[in-house]
Amino acid sequence: MKSGQKLQSLILRSLVWLFAAITACTALGIVGYILAKGVAYLSPRLFAWQYTSENLSLLPAIVNTLTIALLAFLIALPLGIFSAVYLNEYARRGSRFVTMVNIAAETLSGIPSIVYGLFGYLLFVTHISGGYSLLAGALTLSIMILPIVLRTTQEALSSVPDSYRAGSFALGAGKLRTVFRIALPAATPGILAGVILCAGRIVGETAALIYTAGAVAQVPENLLGSGRTLSVHLYALWNEGLHTNEAYATAVVLLVCVAGLNALSSMLAKRIAKGRSK
Repeated sequence: MKSGQKLQSLILRSLVWLFAAITACTALGIVGYILAKGVAYLSPRLFAWQYTSENLSLLPAIVNTLTIALLAFLIALPLGIFSAVYLNEYARRGSRFVTMVNIAAETLSGIPSIVYGLFGYLLFVTHISGGYSLLAGALTLSIMILPIVLRTTQEALSSVPDSYRAGSFALGAGKLRTVFRIALPAATPGILAGVILCAGRIVGETAALIYTAGAVAQVPENLLGSGRTLSVHLYALWNEGLHTNEAYATAVVLLVCVAGLNALSSMLAKRIAKGRSK
Protein backbone atom coordinates (compact mmCIF):
# COMPACT_ATOMS: atom_id res chain seq x y z
CA MET A 1 0.00 0.00 0.00
CA LYS A 2 2.79 2.39 0.91
CA SER A 3 4.68 1.63 -2.29
CA GLY A 4 1.50 2.33 -4.29
CA GLN A 5 1.04 5.65 -2.52
CA LYS A 6 4.67 6.57 -3.19
CA LEU A 7 4.27 5.73 -6.86
CA GLN A 8 1.07 7.77 -7.08
CA SER A 9 2.75 10.69 -5.34
CA LEU A 10 5.73 10.48 -7.70
CA ILE A 11 3.46 10.45 -10.76
CA LEU A 12 1.45 13.43 -9.54
CA ARG A 13 4.61 15.35 -8.64
CA SER A 14 6.08 14.61 -12.06
CA LEU A 15 2.90 15.79 -13.79
CA VAL A 16 2.89 19.01 -11.77
CA TRP A 17 6.51 19.73 -12.69
CA LEU A 18 5.85 18.81 -16.33
CA PHE A 19 2.87 21.14 -16.76
CA ALA A 20 4.64 23.90 -14.83
CA ALA A 21 7.62 23.58 -17.15
CA ILE A 22 5.36 23.62 -20.23
CA THR A 23 3.62 26.76 -18.97
CA ALA A 24 6.89 28.51 -18.14
CA CYS A 25 8.44 27.59 -21.48
CA THR A 26 5.36 28.80 -23.35
CA ALA A 27 5.37 32.14 -21.55
CA LEU A 28 9.11 32.59 -22.03
CA GLY A 29 8.79 31.61 -25.68
CA ILE A 30 6.10 34.22 -26.32
CA VAL A 31 8.05 36.94 -24.52
CA GLY A 32 11.29 35.95 -26.27
CA TYR A 33 9.63 35.95 -29.69
CA ILE A 34 8.15 39.42 -29.16
CA LEU A 35 11.47 40.81 -27.92
CA ALA A 36 13.42 39.22 -30.77
CA LYS A 37 11.04 40.58 -33.41
CA GLY A 38 10.49 44.04 -31.94
CA VAL A 39 13.52 45.31 -30.04
CA ALA A 40 15.53 45.91 -33.22
CA TYR A 41 12.86 48.31 -34.52
CA LEU A 42 12.65 50.53 -31.45
CA SER A 43 13.87 53.98 -32.42
CA PRO A 44 13.56 57.58 -31.18
CA ARG A 45 11.07 58.44 -33.92
CA LEU A 46 8.58 56.01 -32.36
CA PHE A 47 8.52 58.25 -29.27
CA ALA A 48 7.88 61.59 -30.95
CA TRP A 49 5.13 63.67 -29.37
CA GLN A 50 3.18 64.13 -32.60
CA TYR A 51 2.06 61.10 -34.60
CA THR A 52 2.62 61.25 -38.35
CA SER A 53 2.44 58.69 -41.12
CA GLU A 54 6.24 58.82 -41.29
CA ASN A 55 7.26 58.34 -37.64
CA LEU A 56 4.24 56.19 -36.51
CA SER A 57 4.85 57.46 -32.98
CA LEU A 58 3.38 55.45 -30.15
CA LEU A 59 3.94 58.10 -27.44
CA PRO A 60 0.41 59.54 -27.83
CA ALA A 61 -0.93 56.01 -27.40
CA ILE A 62 1.10 55.59 -24.18
CA VAL A 63 -0.28 58.85 -22.79
CA ASN A 64 -3.84 57.85 -23.71
CA THR A 65 -3.35 54.41 -22.14
CA LEU A 66 -2.16 55.88 -18.84
CA THR A 67 -4.97 58.44 -18.85
CA ILE A 68 -7.69 55.86 -19.43
CA ALA A 69 -6.18 53.46 -16.89
CA LEU A 70 -5.99 56.19 -14.23
CA LEU A 71 -9.58 57.28 -14.85
CA ALA A 72 -10.87 53.71 -14.80
CA PHE A 73 -9.11 53.01 -11.50
CA LEU A 74 -10.37 56.25 -9.95
CA ILE A 75 -13.92 55.18 -10.78
CA ALA A 76 -13.81 51.42 -10.19
CA LEU A 77 -11.54 51.07 -7.14
CA PRO A 78 -13.61 53.12 -4.65
CA LEU A 79 -16.86 51.56 -5.85
CA GLY A 80 -15.51 48.02 -5.81
CA ILE A 81 -13.64 48.25 -2.50
CA PHE A 82 -16.41 49.98 -0.55
CA SER A 83 -19.03 47.64 -1.99
CA ALA A 84 -16.92 44.66 -0.93
CA VAL A 85 -16.52 46.16 2.55
CA TYR A 86 -20.28 46.43 2.90
CA LEU A 87 -20.95 42.93 1.57
CA ASN A 88 -18.27 41.30 3.74
CA GLU A 89 -18.33 43.39 6.92
CA TYR A 90 -21.82 44.84 7.26
CA ALA A 91 -24.27 42.68 5.29
CA ARG A 92 -25.42 39.43 6.87
CA ARG A 93 -23.17 36.64 5.63
CA GLY A 94 -24.89 34.11 3.46
CA SER A 95 -27.92 36.33 2.87
CA ARG A 96 -29.80 36.18 -0.40
CA PHE A 97 -28.70 39.70 -1.33
CA VAL A 98 -25.00 38.87 -0.90
CA THR A 99 -25.42 35.66 -2.88
CA MET A 100 -27.16 37.46 -5.73
CA VAL A 101 -24.48 40.15 -5.88
CA ASN A 102 -21.71 37.53 -5.92
CA ILE A 103 -23.40 35.58 -8.73
CA ALA A 104 -23.89 38.78 -10.72
CA ALA A 105 -20.24 39.81 -10.24
CA GLU A 106 -18.93 36.40 -11.29
CA THR A 107 -21.22 36.43 -14.33
CA LEU A 108 -20.08 39.91 -15.36
CA SER A 109 -16.43 38.87 -14.97
CA GLY A 110 -16.88 36.27 -17.71
CA ILE A 111 -18.61 38.48 -20.27
CA PRO A 112 -16.48 39.07 -23.41
CA SER A 113 -14.99 42.54 -23.65
CA ILE A 114 -16.64 43.23 -26.99
CA VAL A 115 -20.03 43.06 -25.25
CA TYR A 116 -18.85 45.75 -22.85
CA GLY A 117 -17.67 47.71 -25.87
CA LEU A 118 -21.09 47.56 -27.52
CA PHE A 119 -22.74 48.54 -24.24
CA GLY A 120 -20.33 51.45 -23.80
CA TYR A 121 -20.93 52.54 -27.39
CA LEU A 122 -24.71 52.56 -26.97
CA LEU A 123 -24.67 54.28 -23.57
CA PHE A 124 -21.62 56.54 -23.36
CA VAL A 125 -20.77 57.26 -27.01
CA THR A 126 -24.29 57.58 -28.39
CA HIS A 127 -26.30 59.01 -25.49
CA ILE A 128 -23.89 60.72 -23.08
CA SER A 129 -20.65 62.06 -24.57
CA GLY A 130 -21.92 62.32 -28.12
CA GLY A 131 -18.91 60.66 -29.72
CA TYR A 132 -15.78 58.62 -29.20
CA SER A 133 -13.79 59.88 -26.21
CA LEU A 134 -11.29 58.88 -23.56
CA LEU A 135 -14.01 59.40 -20.97
CA ALA A 136 -16.33 56.92 -22.68
CA GLY A 137 -13.48 54.39 -22.83
CA ALA A 138 -12.59 54.90 -19.16
CA LEU A 139 -16.22 54.52 -18.05
CA THR A 140 -16.56 51.32 -20.06
CA LEU A 141 -13.36 49.88 -18.63
CA SER A 142 -14.39 50.83 -15.09
CA ILE A 143 -17.59 48.81 -15.53
CA MET A 144 -15.52 45.94 -16.94
CA ILE A 145 -13.07 45.75 -14.02
CA LEU A 146 -15.58 46.54 -11.27
CA PRO A 147 -16.61 42.87 -10.74
CA ILE A 148 -12.93 41.85 -10.51
CA VAL A 149 -12.20 44.52 -7.89
CA LEU A 150 -15.32 43.57 -5.97
CA ARG A 151 -14.63 39.82 -5.87
CA THR A 152 -10.90 40.05 -5.15
CA THR A 153 -11.53 42.52 -2.32
CA GLN A 154 -14.20 40.26 -0.89
CA GLU A 155 -11.86 37.27 -0.98
CA ALA A 156 -9.08 39.31 0.60
CA LEU A 157 -11.35 40.51 3.42
CA SER A 158 -12.69 36.98 3.95
CA SER A 159 -9.12 35.71 4.40
CA VAL A 160 -8.55 38.09 7.35
CA PRO A 161 -9.06 36.01 10.53
CA ASP A 162 -12.10 36.94 12.62
CA SER A 163 -9.81 36.94 15.65
CA TYR A 164 -8.35 40.24 14.37
CA ARG A 165 -11.79 41.82 14.45
CA ALA A 166 -12.64 40.27 17.82
CA GLY A 167 -9.40 41.60 19.31
CA SER A 168 -10.17 45.08 17.99
CA PHE A 169 -13.68 44.99 19.42
CA ALA A 170 -12.29 43.78 22.76
CA LEU A 171 -10.02 46.82 22.91
CA GLY A 172 -13.01 49.11 22.49
CA ALA A 173 -12.74 49.94 18.79
CA GLY A 174 -15.93 50.45 16.85
CA LYS A 175 -17.01 48.73 13.65
CA LEU A 176 -15.81 51.48 11.33
CA ARG A 177 -12.38 51.75 12.97
CA THR A 178 -12.00 47.97 12.96
CA VAL A 179 -12.76 47.78 9.26
CA PHE A 180 -10.45 50.60 8.17
CA ARG A 181 -7.62 50.10 10.68
CA ILE A 182 -7.56 46.30 10.98
CA ALA A 183 -9.41 44.45 8.20
CA LEU A 184 -8.54 46.56 5.18
CA PRO A 185 -4.81 46.93 5.94
CA ALA A 186 -4.56 43.17 6.48
CA ALA A 187 -6.34 42.56 3.16
CA THR A 188 -4.26 45.07 1.19
CA PRO A 189 -1.94 42.49 -0.49
CA GLY A 190 -4.96 40.57 -1.79
CA ILE A 191 -6.60 43.78 -3.00
CA LEU A 192 -3.42 44.76 -4.84
CA ALA A 193 -3.41 41.36 -6.52
CA GLY A 194 -6.81 42.23 -7.95
CA VAL A 195 -5.48 45.63 -9.03
CA ILE A 196 -2.67 43.85 -10.91
CA LEU A 197 -5.24 41.74 -12.77
CA CYS A 198 -7.24 44.84 -13.63
CA ALA A 199 -4.16 46.74 -14.78
CA GLY A 200 -3.22 43.95 -17.17
CA ARG A 201 -6.75 43.83 -18.56
CA ILE A 202 -6.97 47.60 -19.02
CA VAL A 203 -3.61 47.98 -20.73
CA GLY A 204 -4.22 45.02 -23.04
CA GLU A 205 -7.85 45.82 -23.87
CA THR A 206 -8.67 46.48 -27.52
CA ALA A 207 -12.21 45.50 -28.48
CA ALA A 208 -14.03 47.63 -25.92
CA LEU A 209 -11.90 50.70 -26.64
CA ILE A 210 -12.32 50.57 -30.41
CA TYR A 211 -16.06 51.06 -29.86
CA THR A 212 -15.73 53.77 -27.19
CA ALA A 213 -12.40 55.64 -27.21
CA GLY A 214 -11.87 55.51 -30.96
CA ALA A 215 -8.62 55.25 -32.87
CA VAL A 216 -7.32 58.82 -33.37
CA ALA A 217 -3.52 58.64 -33.12
CA GLN A 218 -3.08 61.85 -31.11
CA VAL A 219 -3.41 63.03 -27.54
CA PRO A 220 -6.81 64.77 -27.35
CA GLU A 221 -7.16 68.24 -25.88
CA ASN A 222 -9.57 67.00 -23.21
CA LEU A 223 -11.25 63.85 -21.98
CA LEU A 224 -14.09 64.26 -24.49
CA GLY A 225 -11.68 63.82 -27.40
CA SER A 226 -10.94 60.55 -29.16
CA GLY A 227 -7.62 58.78 -28.80
CA ARG A 228 -6.14 55.33 -29.31
CA THR A 229 -4.40 53.30 -26.64
CA LEU A 230 -1.32 51.12 -27.07
CA SER A 231 -3.31 47.98 -27.78
CA VAL A 232 -5.50 49.77 -30.33
CA HIS A 233 -2.38 51.31 -31.87
CA LEU A 234 -0.87 47.84 -32.19
CA TYR A 235 -4.06 46.51 -33.76
CA ALA A 236 -4.21 49.40 -36.24
CA LEU A 237 -0.58 48.97 -37.36
CA TRP A 238 -0.94 45.22 -37.76
CA ASN A 239 -4.30 45.48 -39.50
CA GLU A 240 -2.89 47.84 -42.11
CA GLY A 241 -0.28 45.24 -43.03
CA LEU A 242 2.27 47.90 -44.00
CA HIS A 243 4.01 48.46 -40.67
CA THR A 244 4.49 45.05 -39.10
CA ASN A 245 7.95 45.93 -37.77
CA GLU A 246 6.55 48.94 -35.92
CA ALA A 247 3.73 46.72 -34.66
CA TYR A 248 6.27 44.35 -33.11
CA ALA A 249 8.06 47.33 -31.55
CA THR A 250 4.74 48.50 -30.10
CA ALA A 251 4.18 45.00 -28.71
CA VAL A 252 7.54 45.25 -26.92
CA VAL A 253 6.56 48.58 -25.32
CA LEU A 254 3.16 47.15 -24.35
CA LEU A 255 4.85 44.14 -22.78
CA VAL A 256 7.21 46.38 -20.82
CA CYS A 257 4.31 48.54 -19.60
CA VAL A 258 2.35 45.52 -18.34
CA ALA A 259 5.44 44.02 -16.69
CA GLY A 260 6.26 47.38 -15.10
CA LEU A 261 2.76 47.77 -13.67
CA ASN A 262 2.84 44.23 -12.29
CA ALA A 263 6.28 44.74 -10.76
CA LEU A 264 5.24 48.05 -9.19
CA SER A 265 2.09 46.55 -7.68
CA SER A 266 4.00 43.51 -6.35
CA MET A 267 6.67 45.73 -4.81
CA LEU A 268 3.99 47.86 -3.19
CA ALA A 269 2.25 44.78 -1.77
CA LYS A 270 5.53 43.46 -0.34
CA ARG A 271 6.36 46.78 1.28
CA ILE A 272 2.92 47.01 2.85
CA ALA A 273 3.14 43.43 4.13
CA LYS A 274 6.65 44.08 5.46
CA GLY A 275 5.51 47.27 7.18
CA ARG A 276 2.63 45.42 8.85
CA SER A 277 4.90 42.64 10.07
CA LYS A 278 7.07 45.17 11.89
